[in-house]
Amino acid sequence: MANATFSRYDAADYLRTEEDIQAYLEAALEDGDASMVAVALGNIARSRNISQLARDTGMSREGIYKALSGEGNPSFSTIMKLSHALGFRMQMTSASA
Repeated sequence: MANATFSRYDAADYLRTEEDIQAYLEAALEDGDASMVAVALGNIARSRNISQLARDTGMSREGIYKALSGEGNPSFSTIMKLSHALGFRMQMTSASA
């Protein structure tokens, strides 16, 4: 049996359509873990164009990577800024609805 070589899994490689991105983000939001939402936004950003996102938000690429790494602790305003620049709108609804 030959040695198998595996490449690292990267969710950003599979976010090809807006429908894929929307379903992925909704799943992260349903999980309820804030760090998962940040990671999902980071993967979405990487599936698009981090350099353009940095220009649109006035943040550095490194700052975006750090904030959305899952190990960072981005402020709500940072999440809002990045979400808006990625084309998302936040909406809250009652959980009982």
